[in-house]
Amino acid sequence: MSTLSAGILLFLIMDPLGNIPLFLSILKNVAPERRRLVLIRELLIALVVLFVFLFGGKYLLSALQLKAESVSIAGGIVLFLIGIRMIFPPKDGIFGGDIDSEPFIVPMAIPAVAGPSTMAAVMLLANSNPGRTVDWSIALFLAWLATSVLLVSSTYLYRWLGHSVLVALERLMGMLLVALSVQMFLDGAVAYVRLAG
Repeated sequence: MSTLSAGILLFLIMDPLGNIPLFLSILKNVAPERRRLVLIRELLIALVVLFVFLFGGKYLLSALQLKAESVSIAGGIVLFLIGIRMIFPPKDGIFGGDIDSEPFIVPMAIPAVAGPSTMAAVMLLANSNPGRTVDWSIALFLAWLATSVLLVSSTYLYRWLGHSVLVALERLMGMLLVALSVQMFLDGAVAYVRLAG
């Protein structure tokens, strides 16, 4: 997988367009002068968490005695389910009702940006080709940066594009994620069959 492909995959998993309505809903109860600060703080926390999983994921996999093939297959299944939820979103949104207080870590940093699927994806990248940690770091940073730009400008995007266009874009991203998840699953299955044979 190229650095660009990895960056696109991580960007799709982070789902910034799908998170815009969620973030606007959470931030509406935060004082207007603090909204941008809170958003940037949560995005930075998410970035730190993802880099911890990128660099420490191989040790976690080793401790749990998990092979890269099993993580690839499991990651494909999880991404498939996330993609399906993006295409057919639940009625109450990902986290249900509104949040009244200022968010801290949950749910904006984790799991909205640095969710289980993103953590699994960065661990899989690091474990599949450990010699390319710099490439994966660049891919992760670029995906996070693109996500951050979209989420920081979420108010303008929501006004400019409108709810229906954002929903359509999220469903398109869901379709792409489903296709990528199937490929990840197949890659893991083929690698497992080769290893077993």
